Amino acid sequence: MKNYASLAFAAAVALGLSACGKSDDASEAAVEDTVEMPADELPVMEPSAAAAPLPAPDASAAADAEANAARDAANNAAAVAAAAQAAAGEGDAPAE
Repeated sequence: MKNYASLAFAAAVALGLSACGKSDDASEAAVEDTVEMPADELPVMEPSAAAAPLPAPDASAAADAEANAARDAANNAAAVAAAAQAAAGEGDAPAE
């Protein structure tokens, strides 16, 4: 059993050392993704194309979402109460 433990330890050390090895090929294949250019060379854009204004938030949609959430919570509470009543009613029935 001691031989298996030492063999497993040696295998773990060998795998650990091989995982920490250096590879020059990976660093040579890396290519820079970003390109920097001076502001003078940037293409000219019209101000209207630069950023479109965001639409104004709709207050009625927010109120509807809040009402829907409250309705869902009330329905869930009613379902839990009905399930609790049904579970409580099952224990009161006489055994036949």
